[in-house]
Amino acid sequence: MNNFGQLSRAVVVGAAMIAGSVLPSFAASPMDTLGQYIGTYKGTGTMKGGQAQSVTCRMAMVKGNGAKLNYNGRCSLAGAQIAVYGTIAYIDAKHHFEAAMTSGIGGFNGVAVGQVSGDKIIFDLQQRANDSQGTDITISSKVTLSGGNKIAVDFHATFNSSGDKVDATIPFNKV
Repeated sequence: MNNFGQLSRAVVVGAAMIAGSVLPSFAASPMDTLGQYIGTYKGTGTMKGGQAQSVTCRMAMVKGNGAKLNYNGRCSLAGAQIAVYGTIAYIDAKHHFEAAMTSGIGGFNGVAVGQVSGDKIIFDLQQRANDSQGTDITISSKVTLSGGNKIAVDFHATFNSSGDKVDATIPFNKV
């Protein structure tokens, strides 16, 4: 498959952007909830497309201003590194969590609203954009934070011109 390198970058970007986007609601205040996730995380998984490849990610979450958590992540895949950064916040006026992400790869950025489900918050991002090489990609990512120390990322990318698809699941744990 010709687009495997592009698919790889898309998977890593999607996984990282979503990984920083989910927060469970066990604590009394939004900052108490967010504060549980301050720390460093590692994640490994497998990207499946034309062939399977390992994905290794690392993410740091630090306290931001107010009820915000800032994150900075990096993933490695097939010798390439992808960086992402953003903010997770509780928006008082809207009574929900939101995660904003920006990536070093052109065109990938967005905001996802957190949906509370039991003891978890789930962020679901749907985006269509061009990667750094101008390839039109539709991205779907679901990130779930739970237990104050775990993040699960499920990612799917479709290259719209070819129909090629890439899927990845990356579980993260606090280190």
